[in-house]
Amino acid sequence: MEIKIGVIADDFTGAGDAASFLAMSGLQTIMFTEIPEKLERECEAVVIALKSRSVPPEDAIKMSSAALEFLQKIGCKKLYFKYCSTFDSTPKGNIGVVLDAFLEKLNLSYTLLFRLTEGRSEMESYMSME
Repeated sequence: MEIKIGVIADDFTGAGDAASFLAMSGLQTIMFTEIPEKLERECEAVVIALKSRSVPPEDAIKMSSAALEFLQKIGCKKLYFKYCSTFDSTPKGNIGVVLDAFLEKLNLSYTLLFRLTEGRSEMESYMSME
């Protein structure tokens, strides 16, 4: 079975959101709460929950890069970095430094930023859930 997408999330809640959206769309999905050593069963989507949102940038890069390496090792073709939707993690934030590390490791010059917002809407800086 081909792994269609791998998700690296900066926290458990975001990982759970992403995993539920993938599973509801019909993909066999596995969510890990740490970076596994190996994939022990077949699936179409892998979600890895990290605790990288509020750690120092160097630690966020190290954790996220290890998750990326695992997803590459198991043959994941597409990557989604699920980051904090409110951008309030740290005064400087880890989203940019982690994305820069991903771009370098993947030898890419740019990425697209978007959020999975199933059942959510935003207006004038307020996020609502249906």
